Amino acid sequence: MALTRIGLAGLAVMGQNLALNIAEKGFPISVYNRTTSKVDETVERAKREGNLPVYGFHDPASFVKSIQKPCVIIMLVKAGAPVDQTIATLSAHMEKGDCIIDGGNEWYENTERREKAMSELGLLYLGMGVSGGEEGARHGPSLMPGGSYEAYKNIEDILLKVAAQVPDSGPCVTYIGKGGSGNFVKMIHNGIEYGDMQLIAEAYDVLKSVGKLSNDELQQVFSKWNKGELLSFLIEITADIFGIKDDKGEGYLVDKVLDKTGMKGTGKWTVQQAADLSVAAPTIAASLDSRFLSGLKEERVEAAKVFKSGGFSDILSSQPIDKAKLIEDVRQALYASKICSYAQGMNLIRAKSMEKGWGLKLGELARIWKGGCIIRAIFLDRIKKAYDRNPELPNLLVDPEFAKEILDRQSAWRRVICLAINAGISTPGMSASLAYFDTYRRERVPANLVQAQRDYFGAHTYERIDMPGSFHTEWFKIAKQSKIGGYL
Repeated sequence: MALTRIGLAGLAVMGQNLALNIAEKGFPISVYNRTTSKVDETVERAKREGNLPVYGFHDPASFVKSIQKPCVIIMLVKAGAPVDQTIATLSAHMEKGDCIIDGGNEWYENTERREKAMSELGLLYLGMGVSGGEEGARHGPSLMPGGSYEAYKNIEDILLKVAAQVPDSGPCVTYIGKGGSGNFVKMIHNGIEYGDMQLIAEAYDVLKSVGKLSNDELQQVFSKWNKGELLSFLIEITADIFGIKDDKGEGYLVDKVLDKTGMKGTGKWTVQQAADLSVAAPTIAASLDSRFLSGLKEERVEAAKVFKSGGFSDILSSQPIDKAKLIEDVRQALYASKICSYAQGMNLIRAKSMEKGWGLKLGELARIWKGGCIIRAIFLDRIKKAYDRNPELPNLLVDPEFAKEILDRQSAWRRVICLAINAGISTPGMSASLAYFDTYRRERVPANLVQAQRDYFGAHTYERIDMPGSFHTEWFKIAKQSKIGGYL
């Protein structure tokens, strides 16, 4: 057979779907998997789904040899040790100038380590974030390749066709930057996704617990929201979820799903990076904390018994609610909170880009997230335009358009959070977003007292607002003298 254009190793569902997508776009592809039954399964799928040019190989040597030079192979295997093992297996049969692309959710420093090791062997390496889940991989994901620019150019023609296509915006792929920037950007994308999902869950909780909306009503509300400024993949699938009946019993399936949220680690990495970079990301952190607390199901069941006498259910049942007004207020609160969550994510990317010298373009990242990925939303077009207007924008909140939108929605935002607090319903994401906004917009915050405390017990010094320099005060001695003087 003729040589194929590209190879793909790792044929779980994401790998299979991406291979079929590549083949469907006209690029013959070789596939390989350590468990050979997956290879045969993928080839069979390719035949069923349009006789696509997918060629299976059961051993790494013949797999690598089947690909044209320079050989380009995408890996889609579990992050960590499996990636190193796959690289070792494949690189043994590769030649100088060949290229390996890791399409998994990998820690960015691992990608940088591997790129360095590969370059010593004369091989090129890319770490490429792939977002969109199984459907995205098959029909058009958002792709975030970072690392060797030469490697990117070797595969650019394929990526431009395989990525999601957005009218007036183009393919949802761009060369992100050097080193591990592609993996880092995908990690922050996932952190923003955590925040988005948490904020939507809180909107649902307030509407259901306080507003007493049924699943039918919730489906109608979210479907309507998906026709306006909140139009997005996550709002769309949320509306779908509320309409699905339980096939194993009575009622709706969403009410039978256990209230414990799983996670794979990218949200945790995002929050750890926020701490390392000293960048505030409270909405994303609140979403992670909420997942931790959701995991304490057994403890929460017992705690509910302990606090049963608190009268929380009485509060919920005693308040007369204007449903239409509540729905509109929650919509505005969700939108305002979402602005803050994305602002935090973009600030994290900017801070890391500055630290590493990556030169990342935030507007271009917003553009490639407009299609294919989990956080795709009409809202991202607004973000792109904000950074187009001012590439040095310090925070999305101070973009003139977003600033006006926040101000227009802040009354509704505050009403929803106050209502939730009074009803005993937690809204950690919305509350964190509002606190972030209220802190950021204030010229003076109470940090002066905290710094005075630090100087008091640890001689950490402080700056003054009325003169330059660094100062230390013997607070303890002065306070002790004044106390003694007061007793005389």
